[in-house]
Amino acid sequence: MLYFEKEQMMNSALLVIDVQRDVVAQAFRRDEVITNIASLVERARNEGVPVIWVQHSDDELQQGTEGWSYVPELTMRDGEPVVHKKFGDSFEGTNLEQLLNEHGVNHLIVCGAQTDACIRSTLHGALARGFNATLVSDAHTTDDCAWATPPLSAEQIIAHTNFYWKWQRTPRAAGGTSVTGEVVFSS
Repeated sequence: MLYFEKEQMMNSALLVIDVQRDVVAQAFRRDEVITNIASLVERARNEGVPVIWVQHSDDELQQGTEGWSYVPELTMRDGEPVVHKKFGDSFEGTNLEQLLNEHGVNHLIVCGAQTDACIRSTLHGALARGFNATLVSDAHTTDDCAWATPPLSAEQIIAHTNFYWKWQRTPRAAGGTSVTGEVVFSS
C-alpha cells in the first residue's frame, strides 16, 4: 500500500495507458486486465475523478489505423482528455503534465499496457516530476519477452514491476501498488 502524510491532500486522476487493439492483442490475461480497467474507469467517473486516456503511435502503430484504436471494451467519453504520445513516457513530448496541473492532480492511478515499456516509463516520469503514482497491480499487462536474455514471461515482468514499484520514493513523491478492488480515489 501507498504511504502519504496524513495532512497531504490527494487529488487523483486515472491514467489509462495504451490499451489499443494491436498493443494488447497478445497480452497476458488480456480480458481480465481490460475488465479491471473498465471497472476502474466506471468507479473514477462515478466519483468525479478525471479519466485521462493515453494513446501511443509510432512507425509500427500508425495513428488512425484500426490497430491504433482503443479496444472496443473501453469507451472514452466526450470531454475526457486524450494524450497522444510517441515515446514510452506519457509525459515526454505531450501536454500531460500541464493537464494534470490544470486539474490540480498530484496522484496518478496507473493502468494499461505494456508493463515493461510505457507503464514503467510513465511511472518513473511521474515520480521525477513530483507526482505520486499508484500502479494498479492487476490492471496492467504485457507480452512475453522471448528476445530477452534470459527470456522473460509476461507474468514474470508484471510480478517484478508490481514488487519493485511498492518501494519507489523520491523526496517529493511516492510510488505504490493496489489491486483494482482496493484502489482509493481521493479527489
